[in-house]
Amino acid sequence: MLLFSLLSLLGIAANGFIVLVLGREWLRYGRLLPLDMILISLGASRFCLQLVGTVHNFYYSAQKVEYSGGLGRQFFHLHWHFLNSATFWFCSWLSVLFCVKIANITHPTFLWLKWRFPGWVPWLLLGSVLISFIITLLFFWVNYPAYQEFLIRKFSVNMTYKWNTRIETYYFPSLKLVIWSIPFSVFLVSIMLLINSLRRHTQRMQHNGHSLQDPSTQAHTRALKSLMSFLILYALSFLSLIIDAAKFISMQNDFYWPWQIAVYLCISVHPFILIFSNLKLRSVFSQLLL
Repeated sequence: MLLFSLLSLLGIAANGFIVLVLGREWLRYGRLLPLDMILISLGASRFCLQLVGTVHNFYYSAQKVEYSGGLGRQFFHLHWHFLNSATFWFCSWLSVLFCVKIANITHPTFLWLKWRFPGWVPWLLLGSVLISFIITLLFFWVNYPAYQEFLIRKFSVNMTYKWNTRIETYYFPSLKLVIWSIPFSVFLVSIMLLINSLRRHTQRMQHNGHSLQDPSTQAHTRALKSLMSFLILYALSFLSLIIDAAKFISMQNDFYWPWQIAVYLCISVHPFILIFSNLKLRSVFSQLLL
Protein backbone atom coordinates (compact mmCIF):
# COMPACT_ATOMS: atom_id res chain seq x y z
CA MET A 1 0.00 0.00 0.00
CA LEU A 2 2.87 2.38 0.80
CA LEU A 3 4.60 1.59 -2.48
CA PHE A 4 1.35 2.17 -4.34
CA SER A 5 0.93 5.52 -2.55
CA LEU A 6 4.46 6.59 -3.50
CA LEU A 7 3.95 5.52 -7.11
CA SER A 8 0.65 7.40 -7.27
CA LEU A 9 2.17 10.61 -5.88
CA LEU A 10 5.03 10.43 -8.38
CA GLY A 11 2.61 9.82 -11.25
CA ILE A 12 0.29 12.65 -10.24
CA ALA A 13 3.26 15.03 -9.85
CA ALA A 14 4.87 14.09 -13.20
CA ASN A 15 1.65 14.25 -15.21
CA GLY A 16 0.66 17.49 -13.47
CA PHE A 17 4.07 18.92 -14.36
CA ILE A 18 3.57 18.12 -18.07
CA VAL A 19 0.11 19.69 -18.07
CA LEU A 20 1.31 22.85 -16.26
CA VAL A 21 4.35 23.41 -18.49
CA LEU A 22 2.52 22.88 -21.77
CA GLY A 23 -0.60 24.67 -20.50
CA ARG A 24 1.51 27.73 -19.66
CA GLU A 25 2.99 27.67 -23.16
CA TRP A 26 -0.49 27.34 -24.65
CA LEU A 27 -1.66 30.41 -22.74
CA ARG A 28 1.47 32.36 -23.69
CA TYR A 29 1.51 31.66 -27.43
CA GLY A 30 -2.11 30.70 -28.08
CA ARG A 31 -1.22 27.45 -29.88
CA LEU A 32 0.61 24.17 -29.43
CA LEU A 33 2.60 21.91 -31.73
CA PRO A 34 0.96 18.55 -32.60
CA LEU A 35 3.36 16.70 -30.27
CA ASP A 36 2.57 19.08 -27.41
CA MET A 37 -1.17 18.67 -28.03
CA ILE A 38 -0.85 14.91 -27.58
CA LEU A 39 1.43 15.26 -24.55
CA ILE A 40 -0.87 17.67 -22.70
CA SER A 41 -3.92 15.49 -23.49
CA LEU A 42 -2.08 12.38 -22.35
CA GLY A 43 -0.81 14.11 -19.20
CA ALA A 44 -4.29 15.39 -18.29
CA SER A 45 -5.98 12.01 -18.82
CA ARG A 46 -3.29 10.20 -16.84
CA PHE A 47 -3.42 12.78 -14.04
CA CYS A 48 -7.18 12.28 -13.67
CA LEU A 49 -6.92 8.50 -14.06
CA GLN A 50 -4.23 8.23 -11.38
CA LEU A 51 -6.20 10.50 -9.04
CA VAL A 52 -9.48 8.61 -9.54
CA GLY A 53 -7.76 5.23 -9.16
CA THR A 54 -5.97 6.26 -5.97
CA VAL A 55 -9.14 7.62 -4.35
CA HIS A 56 -11.06 4.50 -5.38
CA ASN A 57 -8.49 2.05 -4.02
CA PHE A 58 -8.17 3.68 -0.62
CA TYR A 59 -11.88 4.31 -0.24
CA TYR A 60 -12.62 0.76 -1.33
CA SER A 61 -10.09 -0.64 1.17
CA ALA A 62 -11.68 1.38 3.99
CA GLN A 63 -15.30 0.49 3.05
CA LYS A 64 -15.01 -3.12 1.85
CA VAL A 65 -18.47 -4.33 2.82
CA GLU A 66 -20.49 -1.22 2.07
CA TYR A 67 -18.67 -0.20 -1.10
CA SER A 68 -17.93 -3.49 -2.84
CA GLY A 69 -21.26 -3.65 -4.65
CA GLY A 70 -22.59 -0.14 -4.10
CA LEU A 71 -23.55 2.62 -6.43
CA GLY A 72 -20.33 4.52 -5.68
CA ARG A 73 -18.17 1.79 -7.15
CA GLN A 74 -20.41 1.50 -10.21
CA PHE A 75 -20.06 5.20 -10.96
CA PHE A 76 -16.31 5.04 -10.32
CA HIS A 77 -16.06 2.45 -13.08
CA LEU A 78 -17.76 4.84 -15.51
CA HIS A 79 -15.10 7.50 -14.90
CA TRP A 80 -12.34 4.90 -14.95
CA HIS A 81 -13.44 3.39 -18.28
CA PHE A 82 -13.67 6.82 -19.90
CA LEU A 83 -10.24 7.99 -18.72
CA ASN A 84 -8.57 4.65 -19.43
CA SER A 85 -9.94 4.45 -22.96
CA ALA A 86 -8.89 8.04 -23.71
CA THR A 87 -5.40 7.36 -22.33
CA PHE A 88 -4.97 4.29 -24.55
CA TRP A 89 -5.92 6.27 -27.65
CA PHE A 90 -3.66 9.22 -26.77
CA CYS A 91 -0.74 6.79 -26.32
CA SER A 92 -1.41 5.32 -29.76
CA TRP A 93 -1.47 8.73 -31.45
CA LEU A 94 1.82 9.58 -29.76
CA SER A 95 3.46 6.48 -31.25
CA VAL A 96 1.97 7.23 -34.70
CA LEU A 97 3.32 10.79 -34.57
CA PHE A 98 6.81 9.51 -33.69
CA CYS A 99 6.58 7.09 -36.59
CA VAL A 100 5.45 9.55 -39.28
CA LYS A 101 7.98 12.19 -38.20
CA ILE A 102 11.05 9.94 -38.08
CA ALA A 103 10.57 6.80 -40.17
CA ASN A 104 12.08 6.90 -43.67
CA ILE A 105 9.42 5.11 -45.71
CA THR A 106 8.88 6.04 -49.36
CA HIS A 107 5.53 4.38 -49.91
CA PRO A 108 3.02 6.94 -51.31
CA THR A 109 0.44 6.15 -48.64
CA PHE A 110 2.95 6.72 -45.85
CA LEU A 111 4.19 9.96 -47.45
CA TRP A 112 0.59 11.18 -47.71
CA LEU A 113 -0.01 10.25 -44.06
CA LYS A 114 3.23 11.95 -43.03
CA TRP A 115 2.02 15.15 -44.66
CA ARG A 116 -1.54 14.99 -43.37
CA PHE A 117 -1.24 13.51 -39.86
CA PRO A 118 0.03 16.62 -37.95
CA GLY A 119 -3.02 18.57 -39.12
CA TRP A 120 -5.30 15.77 -38.00
CA VAL A 121 -4.00 15.69 -34.43
CA PRO A 122 -6.63 18.04 -32.86
CA TRP A 123 -9.46 16.13 -34.54
CA LEU A 124 -7.99 12.76 -33.59
CA LEU A 125 -7.78 13.87 -29.96
CA LEU A 126 -11.39 15.07 -30.01
CA GLY A 127 -12.40 11.85 -31.72
CA SER A 128 -10.65 9.83 -29.03
CA VAL A 129 -12.62 11.67 -26.35
CA LEU A 130 -15.85 11.04 -28.27
CA ILE A 131 -15.06 7.32 -28.71
CA SER A 132 -14.25 7.03 -25.00
CA PHE A 133 -17.54 8.71 -24.13
CA ILE A 134 -19.47 6.30 -26.37
CA ILE A 135 -17.68 3.34 -24.77
CA THR A 136 -18.59 4.65 -21.33
CA LEU A 137 -22.24 4.93 -22.38
CA LEU A 138 -22.04 1.34 -23.62
CA PHE A 139 -20.82 0.14 -20.23
CA PHE A 140 -23.54 2.20 -18.55
CA TRP A 141 -26.22 0.71 -20.79
CA VAL A 142 -25.07 -2.86 -20.17
CA ASN A 143 -25.01 -2.33 -16.42
CA TYR A 144 -28.18 -0.23 -16.33
CA PRO A 145 -30.26 -2.76 -14.31
CA ALA A 146 -27.72 -2.49 -11.49
CA TYR A 147 -27.97 1.32 -11.47
CA GLN A 148 -31.74 1.09 -11.62
CA GLU A 149 -31.86 -1.24 -8.64
CA PHE A 150 -29.65 1.02 -6.58
CA LEU A 151 -31.62 4.13 -7.46
CA ILE A 152 -35.23 2.94 -7.17
CA ARG A 153 -34.80 -0.40 -5.31
CA LYS A 154 -36.81 -2.17 -7.96
CA PHE A 155 -34.90 -5.48 -8.11
CA SER A 156 -34.10 -7.82 -5.32
CA VAL A 157 -30.57 -8.08 -3.98
CA ASN A 158 -30.13 -11.63 -5.30
CA MET A 159 -31.23 -10.69 -8.82
CA THR A 160 -28.87 -7.71 -8.88
CA TYR A 161 -25.98 -9.78 -7.57
CA LYS A 162 -26.55 -12.45 -10.23
CA TRP A 163 -26.78 -9.81 -12.95
CA ASN A 164 -23.56 -8.09 -11.85
CA THR A 165 -21.75 -11.42 -11.57
CA ARG A 166 -22.86 -12.53 -15.03
CA ILE A 167 -21.87 -9.36 -16.90
CA GLU A 168 -18.61 -8.93 -14.97
CA THR A 169 -17.62 -12.55 -15.64
CA TYR A 170 -18.69 -13.01 -19.26
CA TYR A 171 -19.43 -9.69 -20.93
CA PHE A 172 -17.10 -7.01 -19.57
CA PRO A 173 -13.74 -8.87 -19.99
CA SER A 174 -14.39 -9.69 -23.66
CA LEU A 175 -15.70 -6.18 -24.36
CA LYS A 176 -12.69 -4.57 -22.70
CA LEU A 177 -10.33 -6.84 -24.61
CA VAL A 178 -11.83 -5.74 -27.94
CA ILE A 179 -11.90 -2.05 -26.98
CA TRP A 180 -8.32 -1.90 -25.68
CA SER A 181 -6.89 -4.11 -28.45
CA ILE A 182 -7.68 -1.57 -31.19
CA PRO A 183 -5.40 1.28 -29.94
CA PHE A 184 -2.84 -1.27 -28.79
CA SER A 185 -2.70 -2.69 -32.33
CA VAL A 186 -2.18 0.82 -33.75
CA PHE A 187 0.68 1.29 -31.29
CA LEU A 188 2.31 -2.02 -32.29
CA VAL A 189 2.09 -1.22 -36.02
CA SER A 190 3.82 2.12 -35.43
CA ILE A 191 6.59 0.42 -33.45
CA MET A 192 7.13 -2.20 -36.15
CA LEU A 193 7.30 0.42 -38.91
CA LEU A 194 9.85 2.45 -36.96
CA ILE A 195 12.00 -0.63 -36.23
CA ASN A 196 11.93 -1.61 -39.91
CA SER A 197 12.85 1.94 -40.94
CA LEU A 198 15.80 1.99 -38.54
CA ARG A 199 17.01 -1.41 -39.79
CA ARG A 200 16.88 -0.33 -43.43
CA HIS A 201 18.51 3.02 -42.67
CA THR A 202 21.36 1.32 -40.78
CA GLN A 203 21.96 -1.13 -43.63
CA ARG A 204 22.02 1.73 -46.13
CA MET A 205 24.53 3.68 -44.06
CA GLN A 206 26.80 0.65 -43.74
CA HIS A 207 26.56 -0.09 -47.46
CA ASN A 208 27.53 3.50 -48.35
CA GLY A 209 30.33 3.56 -45.77
CA HIS A 210 28.78 6.35 -43.71
CA SER A 211 29.02 6.66 -39.94
CA LEU A 212 26.18 5.33 -37.82
CA GLN A 213 26.43 8.49 -35.73
CA ASP A 214 24.77 10.73 -38.31
CA PRO A 215 21.81 12.84 -37.04
CA SER A 216 19.17 10.76 -38.86
CA THR A 217 20.38 7.50 -37.31
CA GLN A 218 20.60 9.09 -33.87
CA ALA A 219 17.06 10.43 -34.22
CA HIS A 220 15.87 6.93 -35.15
CA THR A 221 17.71 5.42 -32.20
CA ARG A 222 16.43 7.94 -29.65
CA ALA A 223 12.85 7.56 -30.81
CA LEU A 224 13.17 3.78 -30.86
CA LYS A 225 14.57 3.65 -27.31
CA SER A 226 11.77 5.87 -26.08
CA LEU A 227 9.08 3.82 -27.81
CA MET A 228 10.56 0.47 -26.76
CA SER A 229 10.52 1.50 -23.10
CA PHE A 230 7.00 2.76 -23.69
CA LEU A 231 6.10 -0.58 -25.32
CA ILE A 232 7.25 -2.55 -22.28
CA LEU A 233 5.23 -0.38 -19.89
CA TYR A 234 2.27 -0.26 -22.29
CA ALA A 235 2.22 -4.06 -22.72
CA LEU A 236 2.50 -4.60 -18.95
CA SER A 237 -0.36 -2.20 -18.33
CA PHE A 238 -2.45 -3.80 -21.10
CA LEU A 239 -1.99 -7.33 -19.71
CA SER A 240 -2.62 -6.14 -16.16
CA LEU A 241 -5.87 -4.47 -17.16
CA ILE A 242 -7.07 -7.56 -19.04
CA ILE A 243 -6.36 -9.82 -16.06
CA ASP A 244 -7.84 -7.21 -13.70
CA ALA A 245 -11.02 -7.17 -15.82
CA ALA A 246 -11.36 -10.93 -15.25
CA LYS A 247 -11.61 -10.29 -11.47
CA PHE A 248 -8.93 -12.85 -10.55
CA ILE A 249 -7.63 -10.73 -7.67
CA SER A 250 -10.06 -9.26 -5.16
CA MET A 251 -9.53 -6.67 -2.44
CA GLN A 252 -9.11 -9.44 0.14
CA ASN A 253 -6.26 -11.05 -1.80
CA ASP A 254 -2.71 -10.52 -0.48
CA PHE A 255 -1.55 -9.64 -4.01
CA TYR A 256 -4.09 -6.85 -4.50
CA TRP A 257 -1.75 -3.92 -3.84
CA PRO A 258 1.18 -5.33 -5.87
CA TRP A 259 -1.29 -5.91 -8.67
CA GLN A 260 -2.51 -2.31 -8.47
CA ILE A 261 1.12 -1.20 -8.75
CA ALA A 262 1.40 -3.19 -12.00
CA VAL A 263 -1.87 -1.72 -13.32
CA TYR A 264 -0.80 1.89 -12.70
CA LEU A 265 2.93 1.47 -13.40
CA CYS A 266 2.79 2.79 -16.98
CA ILE A 267 0.87 6.00 -16.22
CA SER A 268 3.23 6.74 -13.29
CA VAL A 269 6.64 5.91 -14.80
CA HIS A 270 6.23 6.80 -18.47
CA PRO A 271 5.66 10.55 -17.80
CA PHE A 272 9.25 10.73 -16.49
CA ILE A 273 10.48 9.14 -19.74
CA LEU A 274 8.55 11.78 -21.69
CA ILE A 275 9.99 14.58 -19.55
CA PHE A 276 13.61 13.50 -19.96
CA SER A 277 13.25 12.75 -23.69
CA ASN A 278 11.60 16.11 -24.50
CA LEU A 279 13.99 19.07 -24.68
CA LYS A 280 11.39 21.62 -23.58
CA LEU A 281 10.12 19.62 -20.60
CA ARG A 282 13.63 18.55 -19.58
CA SER A 283 14.83 22.16 -19.60
CA VAL A 284 11.99 23.35 -17.35
CA PHE A 285 12.46 20.34 -15.06
CA SER A 286 16.19 21.10 -14.72
CA GLN A 287 15.45 24.71 -13.89
CA LEU A 288 12.92 23.59 -11.29
CA LEU A 289 15.48 21.31 -9.63
CA LEU A 290 18.11 24.05 -9.60
